[in-house]
Amino acid sequence: MRRTAVLGSAGTLLTGTLIAGAIAAPAATADGRHQGDPAAYGVTVAAERAAQKGIDWQDCPADWALEKPIQCGWVSVPLDYAKPNGRQIKIAVDRIGNTGTQQERQGSLVYNPGGPGGSGMAFPRRVVTKNAIWADAAKAYDFVGFDPRGVGRSTPISCVDPQEFVKAPKLDPVPDSEADKRAQRKLAAEYADGCQERSGWMLPHMTTPNTARDLDVIRAALGDKKLNYVGVSYGTYLGAVYGTLFPTHVRRMVVDSVVNPSKEKIWYQANLDQDVAFETRFQDWMEWVAKNDASFHIGTTAAQVEKQWDTLRAAAKKNPIGGVVGPAELLGLFQSAPYYDSSWVPVATVWSKYLAGDTQALIDAAAPDMSDTVGNAKSENGNAVYTAVECADAKWPTSWKQWDRDNTRLHRDHPFLTWSNAWMNLPCATWGAKQQTPVEVKTGKGLPPVLITQSTRDAATPYAGAVELHKRFKGSRLITERDAGSHGITNVLNPCINDRVKSYLLTGALDSADVTCAPHATPKP
Repeated sequence: MRRTAVLGSAGTLLTGTLIAGAIAAPAATADGRHQGDPAAYGVTVAAERAAQKGIDWQDCPADWALEKPIQCGWVSVPLDYAKPNGRQIKIAVDRIGNTGTQQERQGSLVYNPGGPGGSGMAFPRRVVTKNAIWADAAKAYDFVGFDPRGVGRSTPISCVDPQEFVKAPKLDPVPDSEADKRAQRKLAAEYADGCQERSGWMLPHMTTPNTARDLDVIRAALGDKKLNYVGVSYGTYLGAVYGTLFPTHVRRMVVDSVVNPSKEKIWYQANLDQDVAFETRFQDWMEWVAKNDASFHIGTTAAQVEKQWDTLRAAAKKNPIGGVVGPAELLGLFQSAPYYDSSWVPVATVWSKYLAGDTQALIDAAAPDMSDTVGNAKSENGNAVYTAVECADAKWPTSWKQWDRDNTRLHRDHPFLTWSNAWMNLPCATWGAKQQTPVEVKTGKGLPPVLITQSTRDAATPYAGAVELHKRFKGSRLITERDAGSHGITNVLNPCINDRVKSYLLTGALDSADVTCAPHATPKP
């Protein structure tokens, strides 16, 4: 799951996590068709076409910032799978060949990092940068990344001018009055209208099931009979929907930091659950900051650190730091600490410098860079896709009374993220395009064992999501990292996890029972 900004004066989001939904469908037959489902027939047609055409791999364009020997190409997919011969859109893909021998090669390994709205195009760079965790898998697999539909170079969508989107300071996400709530509601409705105006032709088709169908067409274009896949965060939901729609097309699947796939959770309730988990992990980080007070000088107890946070937030609300860093921008920076342990030291260091009188460090870390037009466009696009997929995947409450009641109640005990998350998702209450019913994620005939990895204190995708998917995917194995909460644990150094993921990808082997691993090392200042 990925959050990218808190709705503010330009309808922006805060960095974060998301998840997305899907169209109800019966289990797939061996050839991928569904009885009476035109989209299932459509994806069969599109995949057969892609298998015949393949991918015309070329050196990547210079402005894609992908080093040789990474190659880039395109896969054409139907905008609407119910009309496979209708309008086509292009999906950007890239790859790097396996580093081992031809005999060691096991096909392609396709990666999705989450979102919705995240690009997987950086995945092959793990070979170029010699990422040790993935080195053995790289011997066996071509590493393949892609921009999902609507993302990056894959027919990108937009909801607002990017420079307006990043402009700061935003409104404080925590409302002080009914007038504040009305202002945020107006911004959310305007954002939804902007999506319709700028990208309305794409919005009905921006669903997780359609992205899963795109994934199957990519598989066919790569020449692989079955898919090898790693999905992180929202990528786990994409994997869960793919495994439900195409159980016989899966060879190996790793899902890491799992979105709860229950139809009742996608997406409104999942975001409320996220607010609780973020509060828990934020407290973990503040305790760590207090334990390392000799380095940061913020407070010797978690309570003192939290009081400093409240003081900083109030000061930025009264007078935005540097004229641009208010509470919303602070949250955009500080939210990364509950997300990723790798952010613990950098965020605490910036905060410590600010308290010591270095205001510029905080401004540089939290304020938008208006000169970075490329980066700002990427941020706006990511937020647009996040919103479009979540809003299209499932039916959202349209009653403001329900939103107000649920978020007011949650905010009392979980104030860190609740209101910013609410405003981020509120465009879905007035969404102008059709909203679907999520897929019933389940085990279809032919689905092989899936490997699930999850930390118990993950903020973005609470642990219950992994347990739920484990129940639904029969024969799956769950690796639990206890007393840890970094998001995306296949990418952190923990041999208990890394070795099992590697073994599964290389041999298909799984433990005879679920495994609990000790936590990875806590960051050191």
